[in-house]
Order: sequence, then structure tokens, then C-alpha cells
Amino acid sequence: MIPWWAMVFLVFGANSTLWGSVGLTRLAERRIGKARSPGRHAANVVALRARPRPHRPGKLTVRDVAVLIPAHNEAVVISASLAAITRLVPRENVHVVSDGSTDNTAELAEAAGVNVMRTETNLGKAGALVAAIERFGLVAKYPVVMLLDADTRVRPEYFRSALPLFDDPAVAAVAGCVRTMWERELSAIGTLLVAHRTRIYAMAQRVLKFGQTYSRVNATYIVPGFASMYRTDVLPEIDMNPPGLVIEDFNMTFELYQKQLGKVGFSLAAVAVTQDPDTFRDYVRQTKRWALGLWQTVRRHPPRANLFSAMLAFLLIELVTSSLIFLLLPLLFIILVLPDFYTATATLPVFGAIHTVIAAHVDLTALLYGIVLPDVALTVLVAAVERRPRLLLGTVFFLFLRVFDAGIALYTLPLAWLAKSDGRWRSPARRALATDSPEQNSEPAHAIARGAAAGRPA
Repeated sequence: MIPWWAMVFLVFGANSTLWGSVGLTRLAERRIGKARSPGRHAANVVALRARPRPHRPGKLTVRDVAVLIPAHNEAVVISASLAAITRLVPRENVHVVSDGSTDNTAELAEAAGVNVMRTETNLGKAGALVAAIERFGLVAKYPVVMLLDADTRVRPEYFRSALPLFDDPAVAAVAGCVRTMWERELSAIGTLLVAHRTRIYAMAQRVLKFGQTYSRVNATYIVPGFASMYRTDVLPEIDMNPPGLVIEDFNMTFELYQKQLGKVGFSLAAVAVTQDPDTFRDYVRQTKRWALGLWQTVRRHPPRANLFSAMLAFLLIELVTSSLIFLLLPLLFIILVLPDFYTATATLPVFGAIHTVIAAHVDLTALLYGIVLPDVALTVLVAAVERRPRLLLGTVFFLFLRVFDAGIALYTLPLAWLAKSDGRWRSPARRALATDSPEQNSEPAHAIARGAAAGRPA
């Protein structure tokens, strides 16, 4: 019989325990470092190898950052997003590539006074990024480029927290801390989906990514493309648009580690807010795209004898194991409960044999204490940490969404070897928002520049 605590560890615990412990070590080291040297920045790391830095020396400010926004039919949100980012970054640093848009995305970007280019056809996000980096000459002009989704708004503390991470020459990329945008009109289904993503983001970043980006054992599987920054001198060494991949950010991260180009920095204070899908159809489409993109990238990059491959193998084993358990959860529940309501089913030849085998290894107590209650506890914890008590309203439904996510993860696994992609994408339905959002503050670019240059904590 599988005990309930073993079930908890199989479904929730292995990666969380490992990287959560690493994260606590990182947090303790940072606090000790601040106590010993208050002016010292916490992101000290040992360089993988010396890399030439062709741009001007000194601490980076927002004036050193090129913002690159790929946009395909983003007219609903592009103006407000540009208004938000140009509060923080000089307008001349912002670049938009309208990727075969059939609406007035490009015209709106031009009206905002930023740099704009159009592609004649829809190249896909990765193709549009490559074309724009070359056309605008970003590698030669800027030491850092931010890749920003058209629906994403960067909070002022992003740059104050993220730019000082580049003070260490080993850090080649900085991952943003994603928050889902609640400040929009949501249906009941939309609220549930956004709440589900809030749970995922909270745990994935506070437990996994925070530990995985610790300087001494640095290995994370993704620098998400919604709001990430790269040193421009590593971009020519990254194959950003290989054929057959549905998304680019997994592949760019894998290339960074497998080619030993540098490490990934991450701060929980480097926050950017994005619009997650608020319809079930868009949620399914995006989740499938993300899952397929992961498996395709795993297929493209054979494992090597390094920490990154070990981290990835550990993650994927747990992903497959927990997905199988979640996918089988409804069936296991039915098999275990049905004889209590219809005793005759236990005597059926096939069902009786299946019930005997299952009951010998798992019982309802293991499912309750090993899966259901830990999932409820996770919701309560995230609701408290995020200060969003409305998350508790979805407690009953989150388990069903996890079952659905598990099905998508396993469904897309074989497709990674069967399906090809041209990288073209269609964004989820966008919701128009006011230019001035509670998620933004109007602190001007020069103030952010001073804060980043001083290494001021958020």
C-alpha cells in the first residue's frame, strides 16, 4: 500500500523540496551578506568564463536597455503597453516589430513615437525577433535587450531589481517575475483560469525558479519571453529561430546553458504583469503551445553531463509521474468508490480484478491526504502570500484544472517528435485597459535610471 506521505512527495514534493531548500540557502546567504556589507549587492556569482563586454563599462541603467516588442495584431493593447514602458525607458530605446499584422498595430506604435518595423509576412515570434534585432542593429547599439510581450506591463521596480544582476559578468540573462493581470473584466470562467495561473506562478517562481537561479547551483529551464533581458553579446551565439519549434523561450534558455554562455539572474521584485487567457479555448491553446514547446526543445537538445541536464531530467521525471497520477485520479476514485454504492460491481470479473489490484496499492485515504488536501493547502498558502482571498473560491475547481493540465502535458509529449511548427502564433483574446493602470506607476525613466545605477533594492 502506498502511504499518503509518499503520494505527497511523488506529486508535490521532489522538485519543490530540493529547490525550496536551495532557495532558503540563497535567502540566508543574501541576508548574511547584507548584514556584513550593507552596500554589497546580493547577486555575486563566480563567472563561468571571461566574456568580452564591448559596451561601455559601469553599472547599467535603463538608458542601456533596448526594448523589443514583437506584435501580431495587438492593436487592442499596444498603445497602453507602449505608454507604460515609455514611462520607464527612453522612448528612442523602444522598438516594435509588427509581425505581418493585418490590423493597425504598426500605425498605433508609430503614433506612440517609438521605432517600428513591419514584416511583409507573419514570420512567427522568433523570426520577428531575429529580423528586428538585425534591422535595428541592437547588438551593436545596446549592451542589454529586453524582450517584451505586447500585452505586458513592466512595473518600475523591475529595472531597479533586474539591472544590478548584470553587475556580475557571469549573468547573461535575467528572467522577469510574472504576475497575471487581474485588473480587467473577467467572467466566472475567466476568474477561475486567472486564479489557476496565479497559483502556478506563485509556486513556480517562489519555490522553483528562486532556487534554480541561485548563483552557486544555477540551472533553470526557462527565461520566459514575456519580459526577459539578455546581454546582446550572447545573442549572436544563440540560435533563436531553429526550424520546427512552436516557441522560442525554452530553446533560448537551453542554448544559454548548453553552450555555456552564462547564468540566469532572477529577482522576485523584477515584476511584470501580463494578460493570461480568460477563455477556456484560449487557455487550452496556450497551454498546449507551452507544453509542446518544452517537449520540442527537449527533443532538440540531447542531455549532457552537466547540472542543467540533471536539473531538467529531474524536472521532467516528476512532470511525467505527477501528470500520470493526476490523469488517473478520477478513474482511481471511481474504481475505489463504486463498490460502496453498487456492491454488485465488485463481483464483476473484469472490474473486480481491477478493483482488487488498485485497492492493494492505493486507498481513498492516500488520495485524500496525499493529493486533495495538499492541493487545498497550496491554495490557502498562495491566497495568503499573494493577498488574494478570492483564490479560495476556486479551491474545488483547481484540482480539475490540474487534471486537465496533466492530460495536455502527456498529450503533447509524442507530438514533439511528430509535429512541426513554423513559429507563427495567435495571441489569446486581449482586453483593452486604461493607459493608467493600478499595476503601473508613473515614476519617470530618469528616476528609474538613478535607482538602477545605485543598485537600489525594490
